[in-house]
Amino acid sequence: MSRGAVCLIVGCVYAALTCGCTGKPAPPAHVAVQQSTRQPVSRSALQPVALPDLSDAATTVAAQLRDQYAALTAKINDPATTGTDLATAYGEMGKLLMAAEYRDAAEPYLLDAQALAPDQPRWPYFLAHLYRLRGETTKSAASFERALEIKPDDGATLVWLGNAFLDLGRPDAAEPLFMKAQSLQPRAAAGVFGLGRTALARRDYRRAVAYFEQTISLEPQASIVHYRLAMAYRGLDRLEDADTQLRQKGDRDVSPADPLLDELAGAVHSEFAYEHLGVEALNRRDFPAAVALFRRGVELAPNDPSMRHRLGMALALSGNGPAAAAEFQEVLRRRPNFASTHYTLGLLIAANGRYGEAIEQFKAAVRSNPSYVEARLQLAETLRRSGRARDSLPHYEQAATLDPRLADAPLGYAMALVSLTRYADARDRLSESLARYAGRPAIAHALIRLLAAAPDNRIRDGSRAVAMAEAQLAQEPPNPDLGEAMAMAMAETGRYDEAVVWQQQAMAIAERAGRVDVSKRMAENLALFQHHQPCRKPWRDDAPVSADGPSF
Repeated sequence: MSRGAVCLIVGCVYAALTCGCTGKPAPPAHVAVQQSTRQPVSRSALQPVALPDLSDAATTVAAQLRDQYAALTAKINDPATTGTDLATAYGEMGKLLMAAEYRDAAEPYLLDAQALAPDQPRWPYFLAHLYRLRGETTKSAASFERALEIKPDDGATLVWLGNAFLDLGRPDAAEPLFMKAQSLQPRAAAGVFGLGRTALARRDYRRAVAYFEQTISLEPQASIVHYRLAMAYRGLDRLEDADTQLRQKGDRDVSPADPLLDELAGAVHSEFAYEHLGVEALNRRDFPAAVALFRRGVELAPNDPSMRHRLGMALALSGNGPAAAAEFQEVLRRRPNFASTHYTLGLLIAANGRYGEAIEQFKAAVRSNPSYVEARLQLAETLRRSGRARDSLPHYEQAATLDPRLADAPLGYAMALVSLTRYADARDRLSESLARYAGRPAIAHALIRLLAAAPDNRIRDGSRAVAMAEAQLAQEPPNPDLGEAMAMAMAETGRYDEAVVWQQQAMAIAERAGRVDVSKRMAENLALFQHHQPCRKPWRDDAPVSADGPSF
């Protein structure tokens, strides 16, 4: 079926949906126009409004609400105020109350704005979100439908209404909305994710998998998708794939681009609003905007360590390491035991090769929070990479105990054993981990390298290394780390010409991926293979644990 035909079908289904979703035929065009035209109400019919108790509000927020209410009161008392201006004044007051989380108080203001300006989509749209936040899904869907009737091609409204229909158990009503949203914005993830949720609700697991995988490709940071994808894999009895996805699940949601919600988040001049907007800017990788927003938050809440910590993070991500370090140091001056700042400052220092200072920061982080698994793991990593492999072992063990799902801990432990020339112990540790962490190729890569290049000839097993590498090649896309592991295995079995080819291919892949530094390091092994010499070093001493495994 052609794309045009699909769009025509979607449009027809959508037209039927917006006429009440009852399955009845759509009314003639002139009738639909009459139904969508609403007349403003008289001022006497408006709902009474009042300010809520602001005694618990932040000083800046309370002052902003009182000023906005005074401006509204002046417009109400001015006979020259037009209906449109009055609608805006009511709506802005309702929006401000909603942003400050006075949701019950906000409702009558937004209803009055909607009544005064019935052809303005923003007021039913804000009402829909207010009802959504209060858990009133039926009322939320009705308001989204009203907003969509006024502005039929709004992508955010299509997605939010589709989500509401799914929450109401109506996947058939949701699907055409998501399809239209995707057709309007093909590179946006929210519509595709909605289609995946719809397919999952119908137990159409194959389509759900396809949509969720597409969502992840469009928005890799959306960690919430992994749980849904795991459920779809379970429906197909692909249990290993499901477990792999469950290990990656998180709470980063998929939302449509939504200027009105962004406007709502920025309505209140509070540290919470700036923190929310700053996080949103970080998520879309707009680091300069995040820096500016977190700075405004710090101005309002200079003693809030979390806000200043986020500012430091944004500065680091924008490439301003010295300014980031200064903010982190200021956090620690005010809150010496703020574990996450010790951890992040340690990462920043370690990236500059100052391992001794970084170790002290990671130690401080785990002293403040002994269950801080990321800090414990980085402490172990930095100790190993700085030549203190023996000291790293207990920290790797503690990290593995804190989170048994963490494959990096046993991998780092094995790498530390290699640094201590305990090759047999490293081989056994990697072999044990191979079955437990089947979804992590890094374990297999490390074992292949060890079998191919261990300095102890009692540990080397070139034939097993080649067989393992061939098995991994059937499961993974081409990548530099596995390619080099295969080259090392080939060299160990005396197949030097093939080792050269594999190494050159791995270097080319690294260069195409922009990893020129990796390609240059790999040239050392290439020279060995070209001279018919095997490699006798599984990886460099300071190799980090990575998703692909230790690199040479």
